[in-house]
Amino acid sequence: MTHRHTISVLVNNQPGVLQRVSGLFGRRGFNIESITVGESEESGLSRMVIVTTGDDKTLEQVSKQLYKLIDVIKVVDLSSNPMVARELALIKVNAEPSARPEVLGIVETFRAAVVDIGPSSLIVQVVGDSHKIDAMVELLKPYGIREISRTGVTAMIRGLVK
Repeated sequence: MTHRHTISVLVNNQPGVLQRVSGLFGRRGFNIESITVGESEESGLSRMVIVTTGDDKTLEQVSKQLYKLIDVIKVVDLSSNPMVARELALIKVNAEPSARPEVLGIVETFRAAVVDIGPSSLIVQVVGDSHKIDAMVELLKPYGIREISRTGVTAMIRGLVK
């Protein structure tokens, strides 16, 4: 049965690691829905958070293959635990002065923020789970979305992990 998986991969911060990890997913027939990479709490190590879909057996196989890559330190299926997952989106929306009160009402409802105001547009920043961002995009579509930039999901397991 196919599930959505959020995987954390701790890797050495070296050139080519991202390519080798993403290539492994491609060879296994997994589509990467989202990938974020950044420095971790340990110097010289980066954490990749990858969202993909697939069955548990194939995911287990991918995890084993990831460990065979020389720069991979640790692989954790975050989605098998209670987790916190967030994404950030910047949305540039048409907003003539007459339409701004309506748009600002949507922004306020979603606890988002206006980070730039132009003569006929606004840039809105929204942080939350993917469903929240998708919902905000849907509500802003009637005003005319000019551009969207999304970070992809980043996540952590809740509480203390041994």
